[in-house]
Amino acid sequence: MASYSIILGRQRHVFDDLKSLMACASPLKSGDQLAGIAASSNERRVAARYVLADLPLKTFLQDMLIPYEIDEVTRLIVDSHDVAAFAPVSHMTVGQFRDWLLSYEATSEVLAALAPGLTPEMVAAVSKLMRNHDLITVAAKCSVITAFRSTIGLSGRLSSRLQPNHPTDDPEGVAGSTLDGLLYGVGDAVIGINPASDNLEACIRLMHLFDKLRDRFEIPTQSCVLTHVTTSIQAIKAGAPLDLVFQSVAGTQAANKGFGVDLAVLREGREAALSLKRGTVGDNVMYLETGQGSALSADAHHGVDEQTLEVRAYAVAREVKPLLVNTVVGFIGPEYLYDAKQIIRAGLEDHFCGKLLGVPMGVDVCYTNHAEADQDDMDNLMVLLTVAGVNFLIAVPGADDVMLNYQSLSYHDIVGLRHQFNRPPAPEFEAWLKRMGMIDRSGRLAPLPQSNAFSRNLLSYKASA
Repeated sequence: MASYSIILGRQRHVFDDLKSLMACASPLKSGDQLAGIAASSNERRVAARYVLADLPLKTFLQDMLIPYEIDEVTRLIVDSHDVAAFAPVSHMTVGQFRDWLLSYEATSEVLAALAPGLTPEMVAAVSKLMRNHDLITVAAKCSVITAFRSTIGLSGRLSSRLQPNHPTDDPEGVAGSTLDGLLYGVGDAVIGINPASDNLEACIRLMHLFDKLRDRFEIPTQSCVLTHVTTSIQAIKAGAPLDLVFQSVAGTQAANKGFGVDLAVLREGREAALSLKRGTVGDNVMYLETGQGSALSADAHHGVDEQTLEVRAYAVAREVKPLLVNTVVGFIGPEYLYDAKQIIRAGLEDHFCGKLLGVPMGVDVCYTNHAEADQDDMDNLMVLLTVAGVNFLIAVPGADDVMLNYQSLSYHDIVGLRHQFNRPPAPEFEAWLKRMGMIDRSGRLAPLPQSNAFSRNLLSYKASA
């Protein structure tokens, strides 16, 4: 295990190993401070970045941050590495890789071909040398397209998850929030609810509610009840109309064990969903969520910085070919991302790193009320991510999730972004909105939904009918 050092001015900075170097090179995060691994000063952070910039990318194939023998995520990363795909950049240092990513040569096609040759640690390392604008610029060149009933990730489009959470999973309340979102043209990525309970029968009732609504109005989207993967497998065995299997995942075996999953269970969930053959334009059947700080909160971080562990979670995601992946960037709390500056940085990092690894990345632009952030900060992040070409964003009624008690984006935020940046929804969903008279030919919402027969029909829908 190598150590690293550099002299800056009159001070010699020593980093005991690669994970110490990576942690010290990271932008300041309260989670790394909590773990006792953050750089002790800005000078030390700069010193670490100098060393990291001169480090060959090949180093990350030889020096594992978490040993191969004790961690199945490390084994997945090593065993699935595509040497041929890595060849075009294999001679580069981390700093040279950053410069190349920002060059004209790094086109969308070239980056897509490169993705299987990159490891999460390489991608995390280069992100630590990049300014926010660098992250946006490169992410905007990355194209990751997936499909089920709608096609997500096409260039020039912005998809959205409609999140109709309810404190008691009341069918009328859930349906009301869902219909509200549909009238705003939200939900082309997924109509996805966090159930108040993991009870199998309750989850199946929600699956039937969404399937009935989707079938009634012939909506070209997919639904997901964000219950544990094992509950989804049970629901499939019980004959439930499940579209997507959901699971939260992390970047270490121990952290995933805390979620009650491993790679085998995730693969089983994917195979179970594929067996239903419910997709019409594609067969990406998994929906995964991640978030910086999850491994630390489970005491399963192995002394590795939270951003690098987050990127390792994308290797887990990549293994099961998901339709959607999103980081819940400010949800875990200020213990891990203290304020708006850290939340915004993490959102841009996560999106960039996921896209560069070939993951269909979205973001829950969110915060909790005890963080040093507010809705103006979320406005900033949603605009930056839209410029960066994010696959999808999450929206809840009024930007306030009354079940999970956190703040996200609202339905009208999605409408505003689409108009401001000319980013229509997925093509199948856009065609449906036009066919139903909910938007005009230029993509504008109908000014008076009550004047449209379909909108009146939608508004009069009863979940119990």
